[in-house]
Amino acid sequence: MDQNETSNKPSNFIRQIIDVDIAAGKNDGRVATRFPPEPNGYLHIGHAKSICLNFGIAEDYNGTCNLRFDDTNPHKENAEFVEAIQRDVHWLGYDWGDKVYFASDYFEQLHDYAVQLIELGKAYVCDLSAEETREYRGTLTDPGKDSPYRDRSVAENLDLFTRMRAGEFADGERVLRAKIDMASPNINLRDPTIYRIRHGVVHHQTGAEWCIYPMYDFTHCLSDSIEGITHSLCTLEFEDHRPLYDWYLDQLGVPCHPQQIEFSRLNLQYTITSKRKLTALVDEGFVEGWDDPRMPTIAGLRRRGFTSASIREFCQRIGVTKSENSVEMGVLESCIREDLNVNAPRRMAVLRPLKVVVENYPEGQAEQLEAANHPQDESFGTRQIPFDREIWVDRDDFMEVAPNQKFKRLVAGGEVRLRNAYVIRCDEVIKDEQGEIIELRCSYDADTLGANPEGRKVKGVIHWVSVAHAIEAEVRLYDRLFSHPTPGATKDGSDYTAHLNPDSLRSFTRCYLEANLASAQPGDQFQFEREGYFCMDPVRTAGGMPIFNRTVTLRDSWAKIEKQQNSGK
Repeated sequence: MDQNETSNKPSNFIRQIIDVDIAAGKNDGRVATRFPPEPNGYLHIGHAKSICLNFGIAEDYNGTCNLRFDDTNPHKENAEFVEAIQRDVHWLGYDWGDKVYFASDYFEQLHDYAVQLIELGKAYVCDLSAEETREYRGTLTDPGKDSPYRDRSVAENLDLFTRMRAGEFADGERVLRAKIDMASPNINLRDPTIYRIRHGVVHHQTGAEWCIYPMYDFTHCLSDSIEGITHSLCTLEFEDHRPLYDWYLDQLGVPCHPQQIEFSRLNLQYTITSKRKLTALVDEGFVEGWDDPRMPTIAGLRRRGFTSASIREFCQRIGVTKSENSVEMGVLESCIREDLNVNAPRRMAVLRPLKVVVENYPEGQAEQLEAANHPQDESFGTRQIPFDREIWVDRDDFMEVAPNQKFKRLVAGGEVRLRNAYVIRCDEVIKDEQGEIIELRCSYDADTLGANPEGRKVKGVIHWVSVAHAIEAEVRLYDRLFSHPTPGATKDGSDYTAHLNPDSLRSFTRCYLEANLASAQPGDQFQFEREGYFCMDPVRTAGGMPIFNRTVTLRDSWAKIEKQQNSGK
Protein backbone atom coordinates (compact mmCIF):
# COMPACT_ATOMS: atom_id res chain seq x y z
CA MET A 1 0.00 0.00 0.00
CA ASP A 2 1.43 3.37 -0.99
CA GLN A 3 1.50 6.56 1.06
CA ASN A 4 -1.70 7.92 -0.48
CA GLU A 5 -3.59 4.76 0.46
CA THR A 6 -2.34 4.72 4.05
CA SER A 7 -3.29 8.38 4.42
CA ASN A 8 -6.93 7.32 4.02
CA LYS A 9 -6.67 5.18 7.15
CA PRO A 10 -7.56 6.60 10.59
CA SER A 11 -4.34 8.16 11.83
CA ASN A 12 -2.72 7.82 15.21
CA PHE A 13 0.64 8.70 16.72
CA ILE A 14 2.13 5.30 15.81
CA ARG A 15 1.24 5.67 12.15
CA GLN A 16 2.72 9.17 12.22
CA ILE A 17 6.01 7.77 13.56
CA ILE A 18 6.05 5.10 10.85
CA ASP A 19 5.30 7.68 8.15
CA VAL A 20 8.28 9.76 9.32
CA ASP A 21 10.52 6.66 9.37
CA ILE A 22 9.53 5.70 5.84
CA ALA A 23 10.05 9.24 4.56
CA ALA A 24 13.54 9.23 6.11
CA GLY A 25 14.40 5.88 4.56
CA LYS A 26 14.77 4.21 7.94
CA ASN A 27 14.86 0.39 7.82
CA ASP A 28 15.03 0.76 4.01
CA GLY A 29 11.36 1.68 4.11
CA ARG A 30 10.49 -1.70 5.60
CA VAL A 31 7.75 -2.15 8.23
CA ALA A 32 7.79 -5.32 10.34
CA THR A 33 5.63 -5.77 13.42
CA ARG A 34 4.75 -8.75 15.59
CA PHE A 35 2.06 -9.97 17.95
CA PRO A 36 3.88 -11.76 20.79
CA PRO A 37 1.46 -13.39 23.29
CA GLU A 38 2.57 -15.62 26.11
CA PRO A 39 0.78 -19.00 25.76
CA ASN A 40 -0.39 -19.07 29.38
CA GLY A 41 -4.08 -18.41 28.79
CA TYR A 42 -6.65 -17.45 26.19
CA LEU A 43 -6.57 -14.10 24.43
CA HIS A 44 -8.96 -11.40 25.65
CA ILE A 45 -10.50 -8.23 24.22
CA GLY A 46 -7.39 -6.24 25.17
CA HIS A 47 -5.29 -8.54 22.99
CA ALA A 48 -7.74 -7.90 20.15
CA LYS A 49 -6.70 -4.24 20.20
CA SER A 50 -3.04 -5.23 19.86
CA ILE A 51 -3.81 -7.80 17.16
CA CYS A 52 -5.74 -5.29 15.06
CA LEU A 53 -3.00 -2.69 15.54
CA ASN A 54 0.00 -4.89 14.70
CA PHE A 55 -1.53 -6.89 11.86
CA GLY A 56 -3.42 -3.86 10.58
CA ILE A 57 -0.31 -1.69 10.33
CA ALA A 58 1.64 -4.44 8.60
CA GLU A 59 -1.21 -4.90 6.14
CA ASP A 60 -1.57 -1.18 5.41
CA TYR A 61 2.15 -0.62 4.83
CA ASN A 62 2.75 -3.78 2.79
CA GLY A 63 4.85 -5.04 5.67
CA THR A 64 4.94 -8.21 7.72
CA CYS A 65 3.54 -9.19 11.10
CA ASN A 66 4.88 -12.24 12.91
CA LEU A 67 2.76 -14.30 15.26
CA ARG A 68 5.30 -15.22 17.92
CA PHE A 69 4.77 -17.04 21.18
CA ASP A 70 6.97 -15.72 23.98
CA ASP A 71 7.12 -19.13 25.63
CA THR A 72 9.72 -18.79 28.38
CA ASN A 73 7.69 -20.05 31.35
CA PRO A 74 6.76 -23.72 30.82
CA HIS A 75 5.15 -23.97 34.26
CA LYS A 76 2.14 -21.97 33.02
CA GLU A 77 2.18 -22.63 29.28
CA ASN A 78 0.78 -25.46 27.19
CA ALA A 79 -0.19 -26.48 23.67
CA GLU A 80 -3.90 -25.82 24.30
CA PHE A 81 -3.19 -22.11 24.70
CA VAL A 82 -0.96 -22.09 21.60
CA GLU A 83 -3.76 -23.60 19.50
CA ALA A 84 -6.43 -21.32 20.99
CA ILE A 85 -4.38 -18.19 20.28
CA GLN A 86 -3.84 -19.18 16.64
CA ARG A 87 -7.54 -19.90 16.28
CA ASP A 88 -8.49 -16.50 17.73
CA VAL A 89 -6.07 -14.48 15.60
CA HIS A 90 -7.24 -16.25 12.47
CA TRP A 91 -10.90 -15.76 13.41
CA LEU A 92 -10.31 -12.02 13.77
CA GLY A 93 -9.35 -12.02 10.12
CA TYR A 94 -5.55 -12.01 10.18
CA ASP A 95 -2.98 -14.36 8.72
CA TRP A 96 0.67 -14.91 9.64
CA GLY A 97 1.79 -16.68 6.49
CA ASP A 98 3.42 -20.07 6.48
CA LYS A 99 5.38 -19.76 9.73
CA VAL A 100 4.52 -19.45 13.40
CA TYR A 101 7.37 -18.15 15.53
CA PHE A 102 8.33 -19.24 19.04
CA ALA A 103 10.84 -17.60 21.35
CA SER A 104 11.87 -21.16 22.19
CA ASP A 105 13.13 -21.44 18.61
CA TYR A 106 15.91 -19.11 19.73
CA PHE A 107 16.83 -20.74 23.05
CA GLU A 108 20.28 -21.75 21.82
CA GLN A 109 20.98 -18.30 20.39
CA LEU A 110 19.67 -16.61 23.54
CA HIS A 111 21.96 -18.83 25.59
CA ASP A 112 24.87 -17.71 23.41
CA TYR A 113 23.89 -14.09 23.96
CA ALA A 114 23.94 -14.70 27.72
CA VAL A 115 27.43 -16.23 27.43
CA GLN A 116 28.50 -13.18 25.43
CA LEU A 117 27.33 -10.87 28.23
CA ILE A 118 29.31 -12.91 30.74
CA GLU A 119 32.42 -12.68 28.56
CA LEU A 120 31.93 -8.90 28.34
CA GLY A 121 31.79 -8.72 32.14
CA LYS A 122 28.13 -7.65 31.88
CA ALA A 123 26.52 -10.67 33.57
CA TYR A 124 27.21 -12.83 36.61
CA VAL A 125 25.86 -15.88 38.41
CA CYS A 126 24.24 -14.92 41.71
CA ASP A 127 23.59 -17.23 44.69
CA LEU A 128 21.20 -14.95 46.58
CA SER A 129 17.82 -16.47 47.40
CA ALA A 130 14.71 -14.88 45.94
CA GLU A 131 13.97 -13.20 49.28
CA GLU A 132 17.52 -11.90 49.61
CA THR A 133 17.42 -10.60 46.04
CA ARG A 134 14.29 -8.59 46.84
CA GLU A 135 15.98 -7.13 49.94
CA TYR A 136 19.10 -6.17 47.99
CA ARG A 137 17.05 -4.62 45.21
CA GLY A 138 15.94 -1.60 47.22
CA THR A 139 12.74 0.39 46.75
CA LEU A 140 11.42 3.15 44.54
CA THR A 141 13.01 5.68 46.90
CA ASP A 142 16.02 3.74 48.20
CA PRO A 143 18.83 2.43 45.96
CA GLY A 144 19.70 -1.23 45.95
CA LYS A 145 23.01 -2.71 47.01
CA ASP A 146 25.42 -4.95 45.14
CA SER A 147 25.16 -8.69 45.45
CA PRO A 148 28.18 -10.23 47.20
CA TYR A 149 28.59 -12.42 44.07
CA ARG A 150 28.66 -9.49 41.66
CA ASP A 151 32.45 -9.46 41.29
CA ARG A 152 32.95 -13.08 40.37
CA SER A 153 35.46 -13.54 37.58
CA VAL A 154 34.42 -14.14 34.01
CA ALA A 155 35.88 -17.64 34.18
CA GLU A 156 33.94 -18.52 37.34
CA ASN A 157 30.69 -17.16 35.89
CA LEU A 158 31.15 -19.11 32.68
CA ASP A 159 31.79 -22.28 34.64
CA LEU A 160 28.78 -21.79 36.91
CA PHE A 161 26.48 -20.94 34.00
CA THR A 162 27.63 -24.07 32.15
CA ARG A 163 26.86 -26.13 35.23
CA MET A 164 23.46 -24.44 35.55
CA ARG A 165 22.62 -25.61 32.06
CA ALA A 166 23.93 -29.10 32.87
CA GLY A 167 21.42 -29.37 35.71
CA GLU A 168 23.84 -29.45 38.65
CA PHE A 169 21.89 -26.95 40.77
CA ALA A 170 18.40 -26.98 42.23
CA ASP A 171 15.62 -24.57 41.34
CA GLY A 172 16.28 -21.19 42.90
CA GLU A 173 19.83 -22.09 43.95
CA ARG A 174 21.44 -19.79 41.38
CA VAL A 175 20.40 -17.31 38.68
CA LEU A 176 22.23 -15.40 35.97
CA ARG A 177 21.91 -11.62 36.36
CA ALA A 178 22.84 -8.67 34.18
CA LYS A 179 25.42 -6.33 35.71
CA ILE A 180 23.99 -2.84 35.20
CA ASP A 181 23.41 -0.40 38.10
CA MET A 182 21.99 -1.23 41.52
CA ALA A 183 21.53 2.48 42.23
CA SER A 184 19.52 3.21 39.09
CA PRO A 185 16.25 5.07 39.68
CA ASN A 186 14.72 2.59 37.23
CA ILE A 187 14.36 -0.62 39.24
CA ASN A 188 14.33 -2.66 36.03
CA LEU A 189 18.02 -1.79 35.61
CA ARG A 190 19.06 -3.04 39.05
CA ASP A 191 20.86 -6.17 37.88
CA PRO A 192 17.79 -8.01 36.56
CA THR A 193 17.69 -11.77 36.29
CA ILE A 194 18.45 -13.15 32.83
CA TYR A 195 18.19 -16.91 33.44
CA ARG A 196 16.64 -19.05 36.17
CA ILE A 197 16.61 -22.82 36.81
CA ARG A 198 13.42 -24.82 36.18
CA HIS A 199 13.63 -28.59 36.71
CA GLY A 200 10.86 -31.12 36.25
CA VAL A 201 8.90 -29.38 33.51
CA VAL A 202 8.33 -30.40 29.91
CA HIS A 203 8.22 -27.48 27.52
CA HIS A 204 5.48 -27.73 24.88
CA GLN A 205 8.03 -27.05 22.12
CA THR A 206 11.46 -28.14 23.42
CA GLY A 207 10.42 -30.98 25.72
CA ALA A 208 12.95 -31.68 28.49
CA GLU A 209 15.94 -30.34 26.58
CA TRP A 210 16.41 -27.33 28.87
CA CYS A 211 16.45 -26.88 32.63
CA ILE A 212 17.33 -23.18 32.49
CA TYR A 213 14.98 -20.67 30.92
CA PRO A 214 15.53 -17.03 29.90
CA MET A 215 13.46 -14.29 31.49
CA TYR A 216 10.78 -12.50 29.48
CA ASP A 217 12.58 -9.13 29.36
CA PHE A 218 15.77 -10.72 28.03
CA THR A 219 13.94 -12.90 25.52
CA HIS A 220 11.43 -10.40 24.21
CA CYS A 221 13.68 -7.70 22.81
CA LEU A 222 16.24 -10.15 21.43
CA SER A 223 13.53 -12.20 19.70
CA ASP A 224 12.35 -8.98 18.06
CA SER A 225 15.90 -8.32 16.92
CA ILE A 226 16.43 -11.84 15.58
CA GLU A 227 13.23 -11.57 13.54
CA GLY A 228 14.14 -8.15 12.14
CA ILE A 229 11.20 -6.33 13.71
CA THR A 230 11.27 -2.61 12.92
CA HIS A 231 8.51 -1.32 15.20
CA SER A 232 7.95 -3.13 18.48
CA LEU A 233 4.48 -2.03 19.65
CA CYS A 234 3.53 -2.70 23.27
CA THR A 235 1.37 -1.29 26.04
CA LEU A 236 2.41 1.44 28.44
CA GLU A 237 3.36 -0.86 31.32
CA PHE A 238 6.47 -1.77 29.32
CA GLU A 239 7.62 1.83 28.98
CA ASP A 240 9.90 1.49 32.03
CA HIS A 241 11.32 -1.70 30.53
CA ARG A 242 12.47 0.01 27.35
CA PRO A 243 15.82 1.20 28.83
CA LEU A 244 16.56 -2.42 29.78
CA TYR A 245 15.69 -3.67 26.30
CA ASP A 246 17.92 -1.00 24.78
CA TRP A 247 20.72 -1.96 27.17
CA TYR A 248 20.61 -5.62 26.11
CA LEU A 249 20.55 -4.73 22.41
CA ASP A 250 23.34 -2.14 22.74
CA GLN A 251 25.65 -4.36 24.80
CA LEU A 252 25.31 -7.24 22.38
CA GLY A 253 25.71 -5.05 19.30
CA VAL A 254 22.96 -6.82 17.38
CA PRO A 255 22.45 -5.70 13.77
CA CYS A 256 18.72 -4.97 14.21
CA HIS A 257 17.61 -2.64 17.01
CA PRO A 258 13.77 -2.51 16.97
CA GLN A 259 12.09 0.74 17.93
CA GLN A 260 9.74 0.21 20.86
CA ILE A 261 6.59 2.35 20.89
CA GLU A 262 4.14 2.18 23.77
CA PHE A 263 0.39 2.77 23.63
CA SER A 264 -2.33 2.67 26.27
CA ARG A 265 -3.86 -0.69 27.09
CA LEU A 266 -7.58 -1.29 26.83
CA ASN A 267 -9.41 -0.59 30.08
CA LEU A 268 -12.96 -1.79 29.42
CA GLN A 269 -15.59 -1.10 32.06
CA TYR A 270 -17.50 -3.94 33.73
CA THR A 271 -14.78 -6.45 32.96
CA ILE A 272 -11.19 -7.40 33.72
CA THR A 273 -8.29 -8.16 31.40
CA SER A 274 -5.76 -9.35 33.96
CA LYS A 275 -4.75 -12.83 32.82
CA ARG A 276 -4.01 -13.80 36.42
CA LYS A 277 -7.55 -12.87 37.46
CA LEU A 278 -9.12 -14.49 34.41
CA THR A 279 -7.21 -17.68 35.20
CA ALA A 280 -8.55 -17.54 38.75
CA LEU A 281 -12.13 -17.17 37.50
CA VAL A 282 -11.66 -20.36 35.48
CA ASP A 283 -9.71 -22.34 38.08
CA GLU A 284 -12.03 -21.41 40.95
CA GLY A 285 -15.19 -22.25 39.02
CA PHE A 286 -16.74 -18.79 38.81
CA VAL A 287 -17.20 -19.45 35.07
CA GLU A 288 -17.40 -22.70 33.14
CA GLY A 289 -14.18 -22.20 31.19
CA TRP A 290 -12.06 -19.83 29.12
CA ASP A 291 -14.78 -19.75 26.45
CA ASP A 292 -17.63 -19.00 28.85
CA PRO A 293 -19.76 -16.43 26.97
CA ARG A 294 -19.47 -14.05 29.93
CA MET A 295 -15.69 -13.99 29.72
CA PRO A 296 -13.92 -11.11 27.90
CA THR A 297 -11.84 -13.68 26.05
CA ILE A 298 -12.04 -13.73 22.27
CA ALA A 299 -13.21 -17.35 22.52
CA GLY A 300 -15.95 -16.33 24.96
CA LEU A 301 -17.07 -13.41 22.82
CA ARG A 302 -17.14 -15.64 19.73
CA ARG A 303 -19.22 -18.30 21.51
CA ARG A 304 -21.60 -15.59 22.73
CA GLY A 305 -22.16 -14.43 19.16
CA PHE A 306 -19.86 -11.45 18.72
CA THR A 307 -18.59 -11.21 15.16
CA SER A 308 -15.01 -10.58 14.15
CA ALA A 309 -16.19 -7.54 12.18
CA SER A 310 -17.78 -6.01 15.30
CA ILE A 311 -14.61 -6.47 17.35
CA ARG A 312 -12.43 -4.96 14.61
CA GLU A 313 -14.87 -2.03 14.41
CA PHE A 314 -14.67 -1.62 18.19
CA CYS A 315 -10.87 -1.53 18.08
CA GLN A 316 -11.00 1.11 15.38
CA ARG A 317 -13.50 3.26 17.30
CA ILE A 318 -11.53 3.35 20.53
CA GLY A 319 -8.36 4.31 18.66
CA VAL A 320 -4.72 4.23 19.76
CA THR A 321 -3.39 6.81 22.20
CA LYS A 322 -0.70 7.33 24.81
CA SER A 323 -3.22 8.29 27.49
CA GLU A 324 -4.81 5.79 29.82
CA ASN A 325 -8.57 5.90 29.53
CA SER A 326 -11.64 3.90 30.42
CA VAL A 327 -13.86 2.62 27.61
CA GLU A 328 -17.56 2.15 28.26
CA MET A 329 -18.87 -1.36 27.71
CA GLY A 330 -21.68 0.24 25.74
CA VAL A 331 -19.23 1.03 22.93
CA LEU A 332 -18.49 -2.66 22.39
CA GLU A 333 -22.16 -3.59 22.71
CA SER A 334 -23.11 -0.87 20.23
CA CYS A 335 -20.69 -2.32 17.66
CA ILE A 336 -22.27 -5.76 17.79
CA ARG A 337 -25.82 -4.36 17.79
CA GLU A 338 -25.11 -2.35 14.66
CA ASP A 339 -23.55 -5.36 12.95
CA LEU A 340 -26.32 -7.81 13.81
CA ASN A 341 -29.10 -5.30 13.13
CA VAL A 342 -27.96 -5.33 9.52
CA ASN A 343 -26.91 -8.98 9.19
CA ALA A 344 -29.07 -11.09 11.49
CA PRO A 345 -32.34 -12.58 10.13
CA ARG A 346 -35.40 -12.30 12.35
CA ARG A 347 -37.11 -15.19 14.09
CA MET A 348 -39.65 -15.63 16.90
CA ALA A 349 -38.92 -17.43 20.15
CA VAL A 350 -40.97 -17.82 23.31
CA LEU A 351 -38.74 -18.01 26.38
CA ARG A 352 -41.45 -18.12 29.10
CA PRO A 353 -44.22 -20.13 27.43
CA LEU A 354 -47.91 -19.75 28.13
CA LYS A 355 -50.34 -21.79 26.02
CA VAL A 356 -53.07 -20.05 24.04
CA VAL A 357 -55.96 -22.00 22.53
CA VAL A 358 -57.64 -20.11 19.67
CA GLU A 359 -61.05 -21.65 20.14
CA ASN A 360 -62.71 -20.38 16.96
CA TYR A 361 -59.87 -21.60 14.74
CA PRO A 362 -60.79 -24.90 13.02
CA GLU A 363 -59.41 -28.01 14.72
CA GLY A 364 -56.92 -29.95 12.63
CA GLN A 365 -56.26 -26.98 10.36
CA ALA A 366 -52.90 -25.25 9.89
CA GLU A 367 -51.84 -22.56 7.49
CA GLN A 368 -48.53 -21.11 6.43
CA LEU A 369 -48.17 -17.37 6.97
CA GLU A 370 -45.52 -15.35 5.17
CA ALA A 371 -43.07 -13.25 7.16
CA ALA A 372 -40.09 -11.15 6.16
CA ASN A 373 -36.70 -12.39 7.30
CA HIS A 374 -35.52 -8.79 7.72
CA PRO A 375 -37.76 -5.73 8.00
CA GLN A 376 -35.36 -3.35 6.23
CA ASP A 377 -33.66 -5.61 3.70
CA GLU A 378 -35.73 -7.41 1.08
CA SER A 379 -32.68 -9.39 -0.06
CA PHE A 380 -33.14 -11.60 3.01
CA GLY A 381 -36.36 -12.87 1.48
CA THR A 382 -39.32 -14.31 3.34
CA ARG A 383 -40.18 -17.45 5.29
CA GLN A 384 -43.30 -19.48 6.04
CA ILE A 385 -44.56 -19.65 9.63
CA PRO A 386 -47.15 -22.32 10.58
CA PHE A 387 -50.24 -21.09 12.43
CA ASP A 388 -52.87 -23.31 13.99
CA ARG A 389 -55.29 -23.63 16.89
CA GLU A 390 -52.72 -23.83 19.72
CA ILE A 391 -49.83 -21.42 20.08
CA TRP A 392 -47.30 -20.38 22.67
CA VAL A 393 -47.00 -16.74 23.77
CA ASP A 394 -44.65 -15.26 26.32
CA ARG A 395 -45.99 -15.27 29.87
CA ASP A 396 -44.70 -11.71 30.34
CA ASP A 397 -46.98 -10.59 27.50
CA PHE A 398 -50.16 -11.30 29.48
CA MET A 399 -51.68 -9.77 32.61
CA GLU A 400 -55.24 -10.17 33.79
CA VAL A 401 -55.43 -6.44 34.44
CA ALA A 402 -53.15 -3.89 32.80
CA PRO A 403 -50.88 -2.39 35.48
CA ASN A 404 -50.76 0.97 33.70
CA GLN A 405 -51.52 2.66 30.39
CA LYS A 406 -48.08 1.76 29.03
CA PHE A 407 -48.92 -1.95 29.05
CA LYS A 408 -49.86 -2.60 25.40
CA ARG A 409 -49.90 -6.37 25.47
CA LEU A 410 -52.66 -8.88 26.15
CA VAL A 411 -55.10 -8.57 29.07
CA ALA A 412 -58.28 -10.43 29.98
CA GLY A 413 -60.98 -9.22 27.61
CA GLY A 414 -58.45 -7.30 25.54
CA GLU A 415 -57.02 -7.64 22.07
CA VAL A 416 -53.50 -7.83 20.70
CA ARG A 417 -51.97 -8.55 17.31
CA LEU A 418 -49.84 -11.64 16.84
CA ARG A 419 -46.68 -10.75 14.97
CA ASN A 420 -47.08 -11.58 11.24
CA ALA A 421 -50.54 -13.05 11.97
CA TYR A 422 -54.02 -12.24 13.30
CA VAL A 423 -55.57 -10.14 16.03
CA ILE A 424 -56.71 -12.26 18.98
CA ARG A 425 -58.89 -11.47 22.00
CA CYS A 426 -58.50 -13.10 25.43
CA ASP A 427 -61.88 -14.55 26.38
CA GLU A 428 -61.00 -16.79 29.34
CA VAL A 429 -58.13 -17.33 31.76
CA ILE A 430 -57.51 -20.90 32.98
CA LYS A 431 -55.77 -21.37 36.34
CA ASP A 432 -54.55 -24.37 38.31
CA GLU A 433 -55.44 -25.23 41.91
CA GLN A 434 -52.80 -22.83 43.20
CA GLY A 435 -54.23 -19.96 41.20
CA GLU A 436 -51.41 -19.95 38.65
CA ILE A 437 -52.35 -19.08 35.09
CA ILE A 438 -51.75 -22.13 32.89
CA GLU A 439 -53.71 -21.36 29.71
CA LEU A 440 -55.58 -18.66 27.83
CA ARG A 441 -58.68 -19.25 25.76
CA CYS A 442 -58.83 -16.76 22.93
CA SER A 443 -60.60 -16.02 19.67
CA TYR A 444 -59.17 -14.66 16.47
CA ASP A 445 -60.48 -12.30 13.81
CA ALA A 446 -59.95 -13.98 10.44
CA ASP A 447 -60.17 -10.63 8.64
CA THR A 448 -57.14 -9.14 10.38
CA LEU A 449 -54.33 -10.90 8.56
CA GLY A 450 -51.92 -8.23 7.31
CA ALA A 451 -52.53 -4.55 8.01
CA ASN A 452 -55.30 -3.64 10.45
CA PRO A 453 -58.61 -2.97 8.72
CA GLU A 454 -59.81 0.61 8.87
CA GLY A 455 -61.34 1.43 12.22
CA ARG A 456 -59.47 -1.28 14.20
CA LYS A 457 -57.02 0.12 16.76
CA VAL A 458 -54.89 -2.66 18.21
CA LYS A 459 -51.69 -1.14 19.54
CA GLY A 460 -49.99 -4.16 21.04
CA VAL A 461 -47.99 -6.67 19.00
CA ILE A 462 -46.59 -9.85 20.58
CA HIS A 463 -44.57 -12.78 19.26
CA TRP A 464 -45.71 -16.40 19.28
CA VAL A 465 -44.98 -19.87 17.91
CA SER A 466 -47.12 -22.84 16.97
CA VAL A 467 -47.33 -25.54 19.65
CA ALA A 468 -47.40 -28.35 17.11
CA HIS A 469 -44.50 -27.09 15.02
CA ALA A 470 -42.18 -25.35 17.49
CA ILE A 471 -38.77 -26.76 18.37
CA GLU A 472 -37.63 -26.95 21.97
CA ALA A 473 -34.36 -25.37 23.06
CA GLU A 474 -32.47 -23.99 26.03
CA VAL A 475 -31.98 -20.24 25.90
CA ARG A 476 -29.33 -18.52 27.98
CA LEU A 477 -29.54 -14.82 28.70
CA TYR A 478 -26.01 -13.56 29.23
CA ASP A 479 -25.23 -10.20 30.73
CA ARG A 480 -22.14 -8.38 31.96
CA LEU A 481 -19.96 -10.54 34.19
CA PHE A 482 -19.49 -7.74 36.73
CA SER A 483 -21.99 -5.30 38.19
CA HIS A 484 -19.39 -2.59 38.90
CA PRO A 485 -17.63 -0.58 36.17
CA THR A 486 -14.22 -1.09 37.82
CA PRO A 487 -14.30 -4.45 39.58
CA GLY A 488 -11.66 -4.72 42.27
CA ALA A 489 -10.67 -1.06 41.99
CA THR A 490 -13.15 0.52 44.37
CA LYS A 491 -12.69 2.81 47.36
CA ASP A 492 -13.78 0.12 49.80
CA GLY A 493 -10.98 -2.17 48.58
CA SER A 494 -13.35 -5.01 47.67
CA ASP A 495 -11.94 -8.02 45.89
CA TYR A 496 -12.95 -8.13 42.23
CA THR A 497 -14.97 -11.31 42.80
CA ALA A 498 -17.22 -9.34 45.17
CA HIS A 499 -18.49 -7.48 42.10
CA LEU A 500 -19.50 -10.56 40.10
CA ASN A 501 -22.96 -9.98 38.67
CA PRO A 502 -25.37 -12.60 40.10
CA ASP A 503 -27.60 -12.08 37.04
CA SER A 504 -24.83 -12.53 34.47
CA LEU A 505 -26.52 -15.77 33.36
CA ARG A 506 -30.19 -16.69 33.40
CA SER A 507 -31.03 -19.98 31.78
CA PHE A 508 -34.46 -20.95 30.39
CA THR A 509 -34.60 -24.68 29.79
CA ARG A 510 -38.08 -25.02 28.26
CA CYS A 511 -38.30 -22.55 25.41
CA TYR A 512 -40.13 -22.85 22.11
CA LEU A 513 -38.73 -21.49 18.87
CA GLU A 514 -40.35 -21.16 15.48
CA ALA A 515 -39.97 -24.18 13.21
CA ASN A 516 -37.54 -22.47 10.82
CA LEU A 517 -34.85 -22.62 13.49
CA ALA A 518 -34.74 -26.41 13.19
CA SER A 519 -32.25 -25.94 10.34
CA ALA A 520 -30.01 -23.54 12.28
CA GLN A 521 -26.36 -24.50 12.51
CA PRO A 522 -23.94 -23.94 15.44
CA GLY A 523 -22.75 -20.35 15.32
CA ASP A 524 -25.75 -19.05 13.33
CA GLN A 525 -27.05 -15.71 14.52
CA PHE A 526 -30.57 -14.32 14.68
CA GLN A 527 -32.62 -11.56 16.18
CA PHE A 528 -35.30 -13.10 18.34
CA GLU A 529 -37.96 -10.46 17.92
CA ARG A 530 -38.41 -8.32 21.02
CA GLU A 531 -35.86 -10.45 22.95
CA GLY A 532 -32.43 -9.57 21.55
CA TYR A 533 -29.73 -11.00 19.32
CA PHE A 534 -28.90 -14.66 19.77
CA CYS A 535 -26.34 -17.18 18.57
CA MET A 536 -26.72 -20.95 18.44
CA ASP A 537 -24.03 -22.21 20.79
CA PRO A 538 -21.18 -23.45 18.56
CA VAL A 539 -19.71 -25.90 21.08
CA ARG A 540 -22.41 -27.19 23.43
CA THR A 541 -25.94 -28.60 23.46
CA ALA A 542 -28.35 -29.34 26.29
CA GLY A 543 -28.95 -33.09 26.21
CA GLY A 544 -29.21 -33.00 22.45
CA MET A 545 -31.30 -29.83 22.36
CA PRO A 546 -29.74 -26.71 20.86
CA ILE A 547 -28.64 -23.89 23.11
CA PHE A 548 -29.09 -20.30 22.01
CA ASN A 549 -26.98 -17.68 23.74
CA ARG A 550 -28.08 -14.07 23.92
CA THR A 551 -25.31 -11.96 22.46
CA VAL A 552 -26.76 -8.59 23.40
CA THR A 553 -30.12 -6.99 24.13
CA LEU A 554 -31.94 -4.92 21.53
CA ARG A 555 -31.33 -1.75 23.51
CA ASP A 556 -28.72 -0.60 25.98
CA SER A 557 -30.59 -1.39 29.19
CA TRP A 558 -27.47 -0.61 31.21
CA ALA A 559 -27.49 3.02 30.12
CA LYS A 560 -30.59 3.65 32.23
CA ILE A 561 -29.10 1.80 35.20
CA GLU A 562 -25.86 3.79 34.99
CA LYS A 563 -27.78 7.06 34.70
CA GLN A 564 -29.71 6.23 37.86
CA GLN A 565 -26.50 5.25 39.68
CA ASN A 566 -24.75 8.45 38.65
CA SER A 567 -27.70 10.54 39.83
CA GLY A 568 -27.72 8.77 43.18
CA LYS A 569 -31.13 7.20 42.68
